[in-house]
Amino acid sequence: MITFAGPSDKNRWNAYVLNHPKGISYQLFEWKEAVEAAYGFKGIYLISGNGNKISGILPLIRVNLPFISGSLVSLPYCDAAGPLADSPEIEHQLISEALRTARTINIRRVSIRSTLPLAELDPETTINKNKVRMLLSLPDSSEKLLSSFKAKLRSQVKKPFKDGLTVQSGGSELLNEFYRLFSENMRDLGSPVHSRSWIKQILCRFKNKAVLFIVKMPDQTPAAGGILLCHPRAVSVPWASSLRRFNSWNPNMMLYWAFLKFASDNKYPFFDFGRSTPGEGTFGFKKQWGATPSPLHWANFETAVNQTQKIQPLTKIDISEISEKRKFAESIIMKMPFPVFKVFGKMTRRYISL
Repeated sequence: MITFAGPSDKNRWNAYVLNHPKGISYQLFEWKEAVEAAYGFKGIYLISGNGNKISGILPLIRVNLPFISGSLVSLPYCDAAGPLADSPEIEHQLISEALRTARTINIRRVSIRSTLPLAELDPETTINKNKVRMLLSLPDSSEKLLSSFKAKLRSQVKKPFKDGLTVQSGGSELLNEFYRLFSENMRDLGSPVHSRSWIKQILCRFKNKAVLFIVKMPDQTPAAGGILLCHPRAVSVPWASSLRRFNSWNPNMMLYWAFLKFASDNKYPFFDFGRSTPGEGTFGFKKQWGATPSPLHWANFETAVNQTQKIQPLTKIDISEISEKRKFAESIIMKMPFPVFKVFGKMTRRYISL
């Protein structure tokens, strides 16, 4: 039986995600709470099971667009979420129920992003050929990890410490410093910035499962920062930023070493650097630490299809056309005065599900 999860289901939902060998942080119930509190979009979280025993879950958020019904996304603002289940049959039932639910509320599209192939679908029809997830298997201590690096990388890690940079970890008390540098970096990249409320909700809802790091220059100016979300199987980086004007000091190297040190010393088996495009700069940056690419499976489903027909994802759209439009938008955003940019982000970022 498939039902809708409510607040009273949070503990057993999270227990299932935390104990499932393929679970990830983004599937935790706190993501739903944060989206609803910060952006006002409704979470539709599906549970398969009988009584208190859960046999599968599928988290979805209804992302509404102005004057448009929008879509159901699993999940917005992250690389992957998607279904978890005890069997392919249960997973398929959850996806079918998501499509049925979408039809009843006049939603035309369901988007599922997963780290795994989707049940009963040809993996070649869902694999994202333009993005990969970069994963690093961790030893049980940062000393072992550091010794595994090549001499050049070890030198790059140690240099910011020698130059007087420092790193601090914590939670919401570091939010103001992080949000200033995060906003500046997003403007420099030509990307609308998430609202401060969204970042605050993530830190507040995830509590000890979220850790915020700030790298500071010798004069205590924040130069880089990022957030970790922790699952027993892996630590993930939803957001990390460093300021270009401090690039010569390598604060980003210090930041990622702080991430990796935390993860390995706390005995997490994997570190998830997040998605990258093969061949681009961020891909190379992550690869130098020893991370290897892992496929992402992203699929869009048209809900107008008759329920009795075989579920198939939509044909992929032209990535080159999207890239050209994106480059144009980025060029406009980069030229915005900073106050205008922040208002623009507050107005638009919630509607961009990636």
